[in-house]
Amino acid sequence: LRRQNRTIMALALVVAAAATLVGAPVIGAKEPQALTPIPDRPPAPDFDLKDPDGVPVRLADFRGMPLIVNFWATWCPPCREEMPSMQRAHAAVSKDGIGLIAINVGEDADTVAQFVASTQVQFPLPLDETSKVVMSYPVRGLPTTFVVDPDGRLAYVATGEREWDDPELLDLVRALKK
Repeated sequence: LRRQNRTIMALALVVAAAATLVGAPVIGAKEPQALTPIPDRPPAPDFDLKDPDGVPVRLADFRGMPLIVNFWATWCPPCREEMPSMQRAHAAVSKDGIGLIAINVGEDADTVAQFVASTQVQFPLPLDETSKVVMSYPVRGLPTTFVVDPDGRLAYVATGEREWDDPELLDLVRALKK
């Protein structure tokens, strides 16, 4: 039994060391408050979705302005945790002509409506019930957020939770305005 415990501990240390070497996040560690530039700014994949009330939300609706596009789900704790800061960011940048939406991945309108009722989020939450849209973006996990420039190109990405009302993050988005 002792030999088995030592083997398990050694294996756990090897896995932890390997994760560190490949840049995997440490469990419980906060993500840095940064946005990663996307080389060559490829076009953002188009979408035409509806929010829980059936109101259409299209990428084309935001053409000519920077847009923060978050992919999230109600079952994702970091997604839920960053929603209040996204609401504060929305309040801060909407008057500057900057859009912010959070595309829900794989859930139905009732689930998202219940979440909205408990959080008072006031920005668009379009539904990607079939996950077709999220699969067209380079998403590796939830939450993942992209910043689309006014020309409809992917300018930045953030994988993991952020404090979206952080002034440095919002200044990067504001700098994209024409």
